[in-house]
Amino acid sequence: MPKVLVSDPIGPEGVSLLETGAEVDVKTGMKPAELLETVGGYHALVVRSETKVNREVIAAGKNLQVIARAGIGVDNIDLDAATGAGIAVVNAPTGNTVAAAEHTMALMLALARNVPGAHHSLQSGEWKRSAFMGVEVRDKTLGICGLGRVGTEVARRAQAFGMRLVGYDPFVAPEYARRIGVDLLSLDDLLAESDFVTLHTPLTEGTRGMLGMRQIETIKPGARVINVARGELVDEAALLAGLESGRLSGVALDVFSKEPPERGPLVEHPRAIVTPHLGASTREAQREVAIEAAEQVLAVLRGEPARNTVNAPFVAPEVHEVLAPFVPAASVVGKLLGFLSEGQITGITVSYEGEIAQHDCRMLQAAVLAGLLAPVSTVNVNLINAPVLARERGWSVTDQSNRVSREYASLISATLQTANGSLSLSATSMRDETHIVKFNDYWMDIVPNTPYLLFVDNRDQPGSIGAVGTIAGRHNINISFMGVGRIQLRGQAMMVIGLDDPVPSHVMDEIRALSHIANARVATLAG
Repeated sequence: MPKVLVSDPIGPEGVSLLETGAEVDVKTGMKPAELLETVGGYHALVVRSETKVNREVIAAGKNLQVIARAGIGVDNIDLDAATGAGIAVVNAPTGNTVAAAEHTMALMLALARNVPGAHHSLQSGEWKRSAFMGVEVRDKTLGICGLGRVGTEVARRAQAFGMRLVGYDPFVAPEYARRIGVDLLSLDDLLAESDFVTLHTPLTEGTRGMLGMRQIETIKPGARVINVARGELVDEAALLAGLESGRLSGVALDVFSKEPPERGPLVEHPRAIVTPHLGASTREAQREVAIEAAEQVLAVLRGEPARNTVNAPFVAPEVHEVLAPFVPAASVVGKLLGFLSEGQITGITVSYEGEIAQHDCRMLQAAVLAGLLAPVSTVNVNLINAPVLARERGWSVTDQSNRVSREYASLISATLQTANGSLSLSATSMRDETHIVKFNDYWMDIVPNTPYLLFVDNRDQPGSIGAVGTIAGRHNINISFMGVGRIQLRGQAMMVIGLDDPVPSHVMDEIRALSHIANARVATLAG
């Protein structure tokens, strides 16, 4: 029988399930040196967050076929090393969904009825009923930021309380939101209308600090904020200011930018409810993630595909030789579309031209979807699960193939459909480099090898390039390269500038204020 090493504590139900198809050793608390000496005798390794599965551990695990994370995050596993060694990495992203959603509801109700304060008051010998007058959640508006698995479960539960539901998530289709009873709004509109605001987005550069001072100053007076997602989604100083000013009636926090948080005015505020990162801390959740991880380990050991594999799938060598150079290009196309799009996404069309179109290009479609979804997903996105995640969001995903390409030997294009229109990008691979060659109707040739790309829609006139460059130079933003695409002389043009430094929002406002600039957007390729 295959041998499985469980190096971190998991639910006993998971261990029992593993024992139905493998010989299992539970050895928790091992030192790194001990793990290196031990792992070579096992075909599977099951961990949580404590065990660090680095390149050395993977090299020592000469018989490993699968590494399982009993939970969502796989930051403690070297995915590149595992993929290079032919080891599947699986996780358990759904087991704690209900636990997180229920904790959100618990905090919302505790906020509405002042439960913690009343509890402590009564325990101290007081009987102050009037001091803890609450509000009903019935007929109140709940704003859900992020409609992934947890946000969706929160929506379903909130409906039972008779709440009106509004949501903010540019990466779900409007039809999906309608199916779960949520009206999609912009973030500003959601904040202005919501009595309760709950956060369920992943932490990205775009969502970090999404509730900052400006948002708190414009939020509906008397609103209450709940965060069971990531501490860095909120500016904690802004939350405190909102409480002190009375703009916020209360906040409930299960997560913090630094954990454990230091004692201070926010944690100790009388209208703040705080819990020590308990979102997934239920017996049921721990049992579910253990079983979910065990099921996938056994599937891999039987030679079957696992539904939550988080590293790249196997591709036949003859197909890999042709398509592999285009996977990075496809990923960049998806990532750029995500940064440049505006409005709710409804669908995407991926097109293949030339030599690549002679093969099964689902691998490239998945790479486009993974590039688009990875910055905004709460689960680890890869070539295997990206199509599934796109379908879960209600997107229409279609393919087009043309074995003839007039411009390049092979070309991959993607057109993103949104409520505001469509956006297209095309790329190819030359000399092992990704080249972006078309943006909407503008032909160009840029190599996206800088951390930031600035896309500027402008009139083709003397001084356009210099004006943007002058602003960048004045703010010490280094320009790596610049490319221009235009349809006709002195008509509309698209300027793409590679930057080594980030562009602060006030600099973007300065660029957009130029008279010849129609629009300017920046895409982050770093990280």
